[in-house]
Parts: sequence; C-alpha cells; structure tokens
Amino acid sequence: MQSHLDSHTGPGTAEDEAYRHIHAAIRTGRYRAGERLMPEAIALDIGTSRMPVREALRRLSTEGLVTIRPNRGVTVNQLNVSDMQEVFEMRAVLEGLAVRLALPNMTERTIRQLEDIIDRIDDQSTIQPDWTSAHRLFHETLCAASGRPRLLRQIASLHSLVEPHMRIWVLQADRPPSARADHQHLIDALRSGDPQRCELAMREHVLDTVTDLVKVLPSAHDP
Repeated sequence: MQSHLDSHTGPGTAEDEAYRHIHAAIRTGRYRAGERLMPEAIALDIGTSRMPVREALRRLSTEGLVTIRPNRGVTVNQLNVSDMQEVFEMRAVLEGLAVRLALPNMTERTIRQLEDIIDRIDDQSTIQPDWTSAHRLFHETLCAASGRPRLLRQIASLHSLVEPHMRIWVLQADRPPSARADHQHLIDALRSGDPQRCELAMREHVLDTVTDLVKVLPSAHDP
C-alpha cells in the first residue's frame, strides 16, 4: 500500500525510481534493520545502473533511514528506545497540529471515511493484508485534511522511520490492537468541533503507542 503522503511519488528519473524502490522495501521490512544494502544488487533488481541507486541511498541517508559509512557500505538504520521516543514525541506535536488545522475542513463524509477505514482494519471476516499500512492510511487521511503539504511531508517522513518497527510489533502481538478502541476518541473529538480537544486527543493517541512499541527495540545505550 503506497503512502499518499510520501514525497517523490509519480513518474521521475532513474534516481526517483530507485528511491521509491528502496524506501518501500525498508518501510515494508523487505530490507531489515541492520541489513547491509548492496547498490549493485539493488541496481540489478530494478534494472538500472549503480549511480541512481547510490544517489537514492544518499537521499535516504539524509532522511535517517540508512547510514552510509566510508569503506563499510550502507546499512538500514535501527532505532533504539531513545530514538523511538523522540520520533513519537515529534509525531505527537506535528499530528496534533495537523488535526487542529484539519478541523475547519472536516466534513461528515470525511469522518465516515475514517470510520470506514477503522471498520476495515477490525473486520476479521475479511483478509486484512497489511494492518500497519491500513493504520497509517487512517492517520494520513485525517492529517491530509489540514491542507499543509510541508507539514504532511514531515509527518510522512516520521511515519517511515517507525513503520518497520511497528510491523515487527504487530507480528509479535497475539493479535493486532483494535483500531476502533484506539481511535474512537479521535472520531468523537472531531465530531465535537473543539480544536483543543482534537489536538490533545491526537497527541495522546500517538504517545500511547510508545510503551508497547519500545518492547521490540534495543535499549538506548545499544549501538
């Protein structure tokens, strides 16, 4: 499921294609934390030369998804507990702002769309192929109503940093958490029309995830 808030989407250069390929592979866990990435192998996989792949890896390095070390190659980054707490603190502030800005543009149709996403996530009678992507879609749909493209790009970047770890968390859980239970207070806040309540509800929702998520991460002092 392609994130509609991710940057560099649509047709583009060979570098853009390489960027999207690697970015998606990291987000979905195909390239795992700590894994060394070989530009030659990636180039062969997508049918391009090594140079666009190397440039794409440099872009991903600036976004915090990979680390490039001279003479040691490129590795997929692994967040530790401290990193994860920082990312979620940033997400809480930015998504809280986004929902406050979205409120004047919020319609009953959009709220019903959000509820439909929740119901699809929780519907055990159908095959849910990707809980994490569906959960991200809820947040993106809500934040997109803010109409602030720069803000949305920042939020998308933070989501991409934590998404691989959220996938591990969901896979290790006995069953995915209930989307309705976790998001109903956001829906209620939107229907109240109170911007302060909406912002606070989103901040609390984002931060509530950290306690469970950090259980699958190395400690802050680990490399």
